[in-house]
Amino acid sequence: MPILAAVPAPALRDEPWANGAGRTTVLAVGPDVPDWHWRLSIAVVDQPCAFSALPGVRRWMTPLDGGIELSFPDGRILRAPRLGVLEFAGDPAPTCTLPDGPTRDFNLMLRSQQTARLLARPLVGTMVLLPEIAVRWFVHVVAGGARLTTMGEMLDIAQGCSAWVEAGAARERIALDGAGEVVLVRLAPA
Repeated sequence: MPILAAVPAPALRDEPWANGAGRTTVLAVGPDVPDWHWRLSIAVVDQPCAFSALPGVRRWMTPLDGGIELSFPDGRILRAPRLGVLEFAGDPAPTCTLPDGPTRDFNLMLRSQQTARLLARPLVGTMVLLPEIAVRWFVHVVAGGARLTTMGEMLDIAQGCSAWVEAGAARERIALDGAGEVVLVRLAPA
């Protein structure tokens, strides 16, 4: 049976970037804090800056308030509009510019061979999350509100809040209803 769980505010913690250039609010980390295999966070990026070098880390990022441009030492440039998704290696570290001004970035980082997917999208009505065995879904409401429903359980998620859905052995329908914008993370074993 799936498990619905809100991410409680006391579980959130602010920490400095590895290079000291900014701050991040860690939403969730696992399997434990010092030896994490995956990490979900929201960073405030209020001026052009260098990102931290994170060797061995795969990164996905979506800007929540305005677009972002990442420039890498090899000359490569990645651009994303608001709610666009970028994927890149944690090393070498890019520098960022903010064509639309300050933004917050939702970040997914992996150190393991686990598989993941980051989606940022409008939520209008109902969408179904696939209840695959051993797959966990993380839902963060950027704007508006949402409700997760499965097997008669319901969980409301307010703007700025997050929740987990973990599917069990059965293939129960998991519905995400609401109006606004959400970031979804699908985490699965390697």
